[in-house]
Amino acid sequence: MQRGVSAGRLQQQYAPAVPEKSEGVCLLADSQDAVSGVLQAAGYGLHPLLLQQPARRKPALHQGIPPQAANSAVYTGWMGTDGVYQEKGVMLKILFLIHDLGQGGAEKVLVNLVNNMDRSKFDITVMSLFGGGVNEQFLKADIHYQSVFQHTFRGNSHIMKLLSPKQLHRLFIKEKFDIEISYLEGPSVRIISGCQAKTTKLVSWVHCTTHNRSDFSIGFRNSKEAANSYKKMNTVCFVSNEVMNAFTRLCAVEKPYVLYNINDSETIIRQSREELIGSIFKSDEFAICGVGKVVSVKGFDRLARIHKRLRDEGYPVHCYILGNGEEQKKIQAYIDENGLADSFTFLGYQTNPYKYVARTDLFVCCSLSEGFSTAATEALIVGTPVCTVEVSGMKEMLGEQNEWGVVTENSEEALYQGIKDLLDHPDKLAYYKEKAIERGKSFSTEHTVHAVEEMLLGL
Repeated sequence: MQRGVSAGRLQQQYAPAVPEKSEGVCLLADSQDAVSGVLQAAGYGLHPLLLQQPARRKPALHQGIPPQAANSAVYTGWMGTDGVYQEKGVMLKILFLIHDLGQGGAEKVLVNLVNNMDRSKFDITVMSLFGGGVNEQFLKADIHYQSVFQHTFRGNSHIMKLLSPKQLHRLFIKEKFDIEISYLEGPSVRIISGCQAKTTKLVSWVHCTTHNRSDFSIGFRNSKEAANSYKKMNTVCFVSNEVMNAFTRLCAVEKPYVLYNINDSETIIRQSREELIGSIFKSDEFAICGVGKVVSVKGFDRLARIHKRLRDEGYPVHCYILGNGEEQKKIQAYIDENGLADSFTFLGYQTNPYKYVARTDLFVCCSLSEGFSTAATEALIVGTPVCTVEVSGMKEMLGEQNEWGVVTENSEEALYQGIKDLLDHPDKLAYYKEKAIERGKSFSTEHTVHAVEEMLLGL
């Protein structure tokens, strides 16, 4: 365990006895002081008998304590009346390193993941290179959080490239972890690859589709350095099969995992039922929503042009965009120029977007590129039909034959036709609403978090 208590070498000097037929904490450490200190720091109460007597039979690695014993400090279990230690499990010390915890989907996914992981098995630290992100506030209190820099600054990528991965790791990561995970691509992968501890397992978590070597090497000095960094990982996780296939065409991976994004489904459903203040939606309008940063890759300019075509053709559509970003002024200018300000609304970033998405008739993804759309899975969870262009992960999410939603070619014309078809066929829209609810259950918190935990415990 951490928190400044040395319990390092695990020489099995002590295995505290606990009362018969009760569970306690068995901690292997260098001294009784270390045992006591770690237990107290971890929040465990000390039984009067704890630490009073050495184990009658010292636990040893060959008796079934897992290999992680060489690197971890806290074990849960009990000492039987026969003096034999009975293992319950190991608490792994894990670091998640991410660029920042801003408003992006991957950032939200990370917060959902760590908040729902089993605290009896994992002691979790989240480190962001740059602080001040809106998702920091949603981390639970028992998640250790730290940032390297208080805020992002211009030229940070170029500055960090002046140092080697080894130098960056030594500079930023002061503690020793059982597992270090780079969440998202680029700088975090570079830093994690600099870990020199032989017993620490390294994981990279890839969210974005890698189209070419230029994409592959973003955040690295060059593609060779990128390949060397990924080769140092014990495993690489991908958010969809399409993301994995694109990546492995450029860089071979020994143990790839496909792990879908984690959604806090219970919270999403609960928040979707919160009351809306004000009359935002009108009963005589067909409400379309899009969610995400208003940046070029999200393609909201395409949705604005589609919106104009539909309005010109007499469809009573109203588009709502939940998010903000650098492209908003440009799109708003187009809306104003075409007299659409009353039917195309930017709602800005919302800490609870679900109460808006749940009250719209259709969720639309118009992105040029995605990894595995968090916003689309959230729409399914709240029961809103999805119409999307074909980007990575969408056919995995909605079916090869549009079983759970509508996937069109990735073009403005195809998306227009897909939306128009649903407007013209209300029965089809109702069908996909039912299918959204059905498919949304596949992305439950329990199911997806369990898959991640199994992967980590198996390293």
